[in-house]
Amino acid sequence: MHTRFERFSYSISQISYYWHKIAGEEMAVYGLKATCALYLLSMLQNEDGITASGLCEQSGRDKADVSRAVSAMEKKGLLIRECSGNNLYRAVLRLTAEGKTAAEQVRQRAGLAVEIAGRDLTDQQRTVFYDALERIAENLQTMSKNGLPKE
Repeated sequence: MHTRFERFSYSISQISYYWHKIAGEEMAVYGLKATCALYLLSMLQNEDGITASGLCEQSGRDKADVSRAVSAMEKKGLLIRECSGNNLYRAVLRLTAEGKTAAEQVRQRAGLAVEIAGRDLTDQQRTVFYDALERIAENLQTMSKNGLPKE
């Protein structure tokens, strides 16, 4: 019998693995890696632009990963950096027209993947599931910042 922790860990790991596998296949069309899907969607939500620091915060990814992805997307013509100084990390990142098209395609394909993945769930189960995921993510983020309590 699996403990709650084992069941939770295994499920999250499987979801992450298969999501990144599907995202990688979708992003291969653009010659990019799976993590770029998340960054494209974040930039699409932030129409006024977002910094690399903002992408780190929204995605939970480290500075190096974001920097590599931003450089790759910039080379592909999907985004531009608006920089007022030498600090590229603080530059405002904006999607180009091609980037918006790619991000919309990713959004559409991601929506299809989530719809198919959850097809056996009722609307009520989906609502409870997403609410629970949000709460778990918030709690884990708080524990990550404050440390795990002794008891």
